[in-house]
Amino acid sequence: MKITKLFFLSVFFVGLSAFAQDKSFTLNDIWGGVFGTEGLKSAHAMKNGVEYSVIEEDKVTGATNIEIYNYETGEKARTLITSTALGDLTTFQGYEFSKDEKRILLSNELEQIYRHSSRGIYYIYDVPSKGIFKVNDKKIQSPALSPDGNKIAYVLDNNIYVLNFATGQEIQLTDDGKKNEIINGITDWVYEEEFAFVRAFEWNGNSNKIAFLKFDEKEVPEFSMDVYGTNLYPTQQVFKYPKAGEKNANVSLHIADIGAMALDEVKLGDYKDFYIPRIKWTMNPDILSVQVLNRHQNNLDLIFVDANTKTPKVVLNETDEAYIDITDNLTFLEGNSFVWTSEKDGYNHIYHYKETGELITQVTSGNWEVTDYYGYDRKNKKVFYQSVENGSVNRDIYSVSLDGKDKKRLSSKEGTNDADFNADFSLYISYFSNTTTPYEYTLHKSKTGALVREIKNNKGLLEKLAPYHMSVKEFSTIDVNGESLNMWMIKPKDFDPAKKYPLLMYQYSGPGSQSVKNSWNGSNDYWYQMLAQQGYIIACVDGRGTGYKGAKFKKVTYKNLVKLETEDQIAAAKLLGQRAYIDESRIGIWGWSYGGHMSTNCLLKGNDVFKMAIAVAPVTSWRFYDTIYTERYMRTPQENSSGYDDNSPFNYPELLKGKYLLIHGSGDDNVHVQHTMRMVEALIQANKQFDWAIYPDKNHGIYGGNTRLHLYNKMTNFVKDNL
Repeated sequence: MKITKLFFLSVFFVGLSAFAQDKSFTLNDIWGGVFGTEGLKSAHAMKNGVEYSVIEEDKVTGATNIEIYNYETGEKARTLITSTALGDLTTFQGYEFSKDEKRILLSNELEQIYRHSSRGIYYIYDVPSKGIFKVNDKKIQSPALSPDGNKIAYVLDNNIYVLNFATGQEIQLTDDGKKNEIINGITDWVYEEEFAFVRAFEWNGNSNKIAFLKFDEKEVPEFSMDVYGTNLYPTQQVFKYPKAGEKNANVSLHIADIGAMALDEVKLGDYKDFYIPRIKWTMNPDILSVQVLNRHQNNLDLIFVDANTKTPKVVLNETDEAYIDITDNLTFLEGNSFVWTSEKDGYNHIYHYKETGELITQVTSGNWEVTDYYGYDRKNKKVFYQSVENGSVNRDIYSVSLDGKDKKRLSSKEGTNDADFNADFSLYISYFSNTTTPYEYTLHKSKTGALVREIKNNKGLLEKLAPYHMSVKEFSTIDVNGESLNMWMIKPKDFDPAKKYPLLMYQYSGPGSQSVKNSWNGSNDYWYQMLAQQGYIIACVDGRGTGYKGAKFKKVTYKNLVKLETEDQIAAAKLLGQRAYIDESRIGIWGWSYGGHMSTNCLLKGNDVFKMAIAVAPVTSWRFYDTIYTERYMRTPQENSSGYDDNSPFNYPELLKGKYLLIHGSGDDNVHVQHTMRMVEALIQANKQFDWAIYPDKNHGIYGGNTRLHLYNKMTNFVKDNL
């Protein structure tokens, strides 16, 4: 197989060389979607295990359909729903099946709120009768069908409602919801952003109880943003945003018994200033699991709550000298034993526990990380996961027995392999790419990894790229500050090692992140190819604090964010500058968000190394960022003032020597434009010249219309003028 693969690649590259590779990348093409990849639409694995469903638009009629396909043949089995038969509902944007797949929740008119949250108009479609009705005339949030398919719960105006289809009865579970004061059943801003969930209520297995979180945010300080819009007067968006060291919302757990029409608060124990980052019903419909995390986020309790007596019991406790990352990798098995992931042995691995919290077995082990947990095949007692066993820049798919034996690598290609399993775990769709292969989608047998069929590839994109010179992304390591750090480098067309080239470094470095990975191009990669065509070398180094090399490597930056990361980038730039083909007087760096903080710090603290820097939407003081993210890595400003201030660039603006471009969106609800304004004021008072741009009403992503094109034109011009 390996010889065949190498032969194919050699023929492929010889084939490409037959074309004149002199076409230039342009920003208009990059941000106009010319080099986009074809993907797979999000599929729902049908419970029969042999079919899946997707939303498709009929190109002839314009109708929105839910189509059912056979996994193994790829052939369409039937059309389950077409919007032409839905009366006033002429289209829909999403869908969700009830557990028995007899009812479908359809979403329409979705309106984005923050990163994960939205509100919309929802309908219930009854599959047997083909009947449909609207849940509410108003836009609602986070609706969820009950497991029996007869009820739906949702949030409207910060209150939880339950509608019973069979009886037509609607119950309002809570009545104290009020904007910027009380939230029932959905998360506040900081939970949504940092714990990555919005729906904060869960049906139990019997569909007769709902557990939910209540957020009392009356004492949380408010943040306001001007929204300039197009009207005569701007408006103001005001929301609760707890900055590091400030008051969080008080969170409480409640259980509603729908049949008994009772609602009770659950007292979890003697906790003060804590988080509830996850709730999940166990296999027992009367036992709720609750995760409670202290404010320092270094002590986690897994609690089982008896929903009838409201009695809590701690079944598992984990502690860490630094912090514990929250995941969704909790699966309950027969008898309420459970699968759990933890870094407690120094690497992220899978564990199997009894219902009592007693360890049964450590399912995976080794000096490598489990990077994704796909689930558990109950019939064959197999666990499926993704890991970096084949090198930290690669990802592979594995199966292993629940007792930790019979481990099998299912993926065979080197690069980034991901998987989406069918309902009974007998098949999976593989998502594969590497730096030379755009996304390939194939179907495989879960038992062996054997190929069943190809679903889709992106060979058309390779043909489109044939006229361009694509520089190879070279992977290597660089020894810096006692660590061997992963690095990639892109060299110019017709690279001549006897010449000297300017170097632009890209940087992110957030805790647990990874920028050096063996996967297909994103939009920035095409920008780097464009710069390489124009004579620049581009490089990226993942320094200390980044992910997938063990907990010690990741958590070494604890309580001193950006300090060691900055030292690594400065040291790496110095080492790269010693290479004969790099002009050490022309080294620049850029980054976005955390990376903007990094690029700013590198330019200031490495002012003898870096000639220029670009910072997009940067953090400039962790005092301005939210409690959950910041305190996880820094503790509070009251406890660690030097950690916050010693690496805040507006405290040493006098160090600026090189050229600096500072960019922010005024509507950034995440990293507020306040960060940039404070940096600007510090530079002004230090009488330091710099360039800056504000994008009106744009959020942290700074996109919409021609915004990204304008932004990258500005950055490109800055690089060309100053490097």
